Amino acid sequence: MRHDESDAAERFAAFRHRSFTRYWIARFLSAFGMQVISVAVGWQIYDLTRNPFDLGLIGLVQFLPSLVLILVTGAVADRFGRRMIMGICEIVALFAAAALVFLTLRGLTSPLPVFAVLLVIGITRAFFAPASTSLAPNLVPEEDLANAIAWNSMSWQGATILGPVAGGLLYGIGASVPYWTSVVLFFIGAILIFSIPRPEQQRGVHNQSWETLSAGFRYIWREKIVLGAISLDMFAVLLGGAVALMPVFARDILDLGPWGLGLLRAAPGVGAVAMALYLAAHPFRSRAGATMFVAVGIFGAATTVFGMSTIAWVSIAALAVMGAADMISVYVRQTLIQLWTPDALRGRVSAVNMVFIGASNELGEFRAGGMAALIGAVPAVVVGGIGAMGIAGVWAILFPALRKIQRLRKVDHESQAV
Repeated sequence: MRHDESDAAERFAAFRHRSFTRYWIARFLSAFGMQVISVAVGWQIYDLTRNPFDLGLIGLVQFLPSLVLILVTGAVADRFGRRMIMGICEIVALFAAAALVFLTLRGLTSPLPVFAVLLVIGITRAFFAPASTSLAPNLVPEEDLANAIAWNSMSWQGATILGPVAGGLLYGIGASVPYWTSVVLFFIGAILIFSIPRPEQQRGVHNQSWETLSAGFRYIWREKIVLGAISLDMFAVLLGGAVALMPVFARDILDLGPWGLGLLRAAPGVGAVAMALYLAAHPFRSRAGATMFVAVGIFGAATTVFGMSTIAWVSIAALAVMGAADMISVYVRQTLIQLWTPDALRGRVSAVNMVFIGASNELGEFRAGGMAALIGAVPAVVVGGIGAMGIAGVWAILFPALRKIQRLRKVDHESQAV
C-alpha cells in the first residue's frame, strides 16, 4: 500500500505546490476557451463561404503575430513578471471573445471582421505562450519539473478533447453561445492567475539590444539536440496537419454536423491525454530520442489513413493515434527545452519555440487550406502525411545525437544568459 501511495504522490508531484495548481487550472480554462472559439469560428466561416482557403487563413492570421513579434514577446517574458503578462492576456482574450459575440449577433456577411478579431487573439497568444511556458519552472522545484510539463501537456490536450466537443454542442444551441462561454472561461482564468503569489524569477538585463533579443535563437542554434527536436516537430506537423480541413471532412466527406466536427477535433486530444497520463506515470527510462522519431513516423502514417478514410469511426481512430504519437514528441521537446535552458533565457527560448509550434500548427493549417483549394482536401491531407513520415527519416539522419538520447534529464553544460 505504501508503495502504491508513493507512486500516486509521484504521479501528482507538481500539484503539491498550490501556485502550480492555480496556474494549471487557468491554463486549462484558457486553452478550453480557445478551442471552443476555434471550432465555432471554423464552422461559421466555412458555412459562410464554403471555401477551404478561408479555413487556412484562420490559421495564418493567428500565426503571423507570433512571427512578427518573436523578438519582443520572449524578451518581455524574461524582463517583466510572467504572471502579470498571462493575466493581461486573459483579459484581452476576454474582450476578443466578446467582440465575436457582437459580430455574431449582428449577423456576418463577410469573414473579414472575424479575421480582425482572430488577429487580436493571435497577438494575445504570442505574448501568453512564452510567459506561461516559462512560468512553470518558477512554480515548482527542478525535481518536479518533468512531472509539471507532463501535466501541462495534459492540460492542453484535455482542453482539445473537451473544448471542440463543447464548441460543437454549444454552436448547435446558438452561434453566439460558444463565444459567451469563452468570455466566462477567460474571466475565471484571469482571476486564478492574479491570485498566484508573485514567484521568484531571474530577470534578463534591462539594456535591450540585438544581442539580448536574439539570445533565444543563438541558444537554440548552439544546442543541436534542442534544435533538432523543435524543427522535427515543426516540419512534421506543418506537413501532416489536418485540423484546418476538419470542417470540410465533417460536412462534405463524412456527412457530420457541428457535433461531429467537435468529435473529430477532440479525437487527437483523446489519444494525447491517454499518452500523457502514461508518460506522467512511466517517464522514459531509455531510448527517448529514438522513440520520438518512431512516434513522428506513426503520426504521419495515421494522418495518411485519416485523409483516405470515408468511415467516421476509422477517421476518429486515426486522429486519436495522431494525437498519441504527437504527445510523445511534445513531451520530449518540452522537457528538453525547460530542463536545459537557463531561467533568464527561458522566455526568449520559449518565444522561439512558440513560433516553431505556430508554424507547425497555424501555418500548417494555411498550407492545408491552400493545397485543398488547389488539389482537394483528401489529396492535401494524404500528401502531408506521407511528407511527415519522410521528415522523421531525414531528421533521424541529420540529428544523430537527438536520436541517441536515452533518458530525459538535465545534462552538464555551460550556457550563458545574455
